[in-house]
Amino acid sequence: MAIPISIACSEAGKQIWLKLDVDEGTTVLDAIGRANLANSLPGFTLEGRSFGIFGKLVKAETLLKPGDRVEIYRSITCDPETVPKRKVEE
Repeated sequence: MAIPISIACSEAGKQIWLKLDVDEGTTVLDAIGRANLANSLPGFTLEGRSFGIFGKLVKAETLLKPGDRVEIYRSITCDPETVPKRKVEE
């Protein structure tokens, strides 16, 4: 039986939100593979990425439930404490 899920991912300047139907027993990693994000995001890899479902970190082996939104997080590229300082300086 197919269950509806979605996958959200963002890269510099581009966001993707796909809706998919996957089989019961599909894991986070399986769903990401099925989404084939490399076609939409050239150079996309899973190296150094973490995953979540509705903002809660999960493992790649987590089984999906109907309506889940898989989120693919990228590494932080700057120190979050310096961002407010840069905004004030500008």
